[in-house]
Amino acid sequence: MKKVACLLADGFEEIEGLTVVDMCRRAGIDIKTASISDSLEVTSSNGITVKADCKFDDIKFDEMDMIVLPGGGLGTENLEKFAPLKDVLLSFNEKGKFISAICAAPRILGDLGLLKGKKAICFPGLEGRLTGATIMSNEKCVTDGHIVTARGMGASVEFAAAIITQLLGAEKAEEIERQVQFLI
Repeated sequence: MKKVACLLADGFEEIEGLTVVDMCRRAGIDIKTASISDSLEVTSSNGITVKADCKFDDIKFDEMDMIVLPGGGLGTENLEKFAPLKDVLLSFNEKGKFISAICAAPRILGDLGLLKGKKAICFPGLEGRLTGATIMSNEKCVTDGHIVTARGMGASVEFAAAIITQLLGAEKAEEIERQVQFLI
């Protein structure tokens, strides 16, 4: 079974994070939400408090197939300030393990140099932080190698589907996408 860690920081955009969790669980992916704080309770950008499955330190990253970084301005700032995340991201990148980020969060990847030579997208206005990337401004979601990036909340379903595609293939992603879009 594929394993994913969705990292939650206070101020995260709940639709971006929880849509991924919902769709991945529907697909049979073992996805855990992990709080980067000392508390399992994480408050979203819109004041919704959710209880994470575990804390960052409880995740065995060597067993994870992917890391998901939801956006949200404050959530992304809090992820950026969390020093242990940088080492995990650099390790994942070095090993070619999957990394995904949406909205403001791709700027973390850009600041670490992980987008150099990659196609990527982020929340409009933050493109300057995608250091070395080819900006795909007309796309909602972009996959380039082991990295998935997406524009923002309105691309959450496409983002989750891209994650499922990376882990389980396009057929499974399309099946789950149809489920959440009520078979339209």
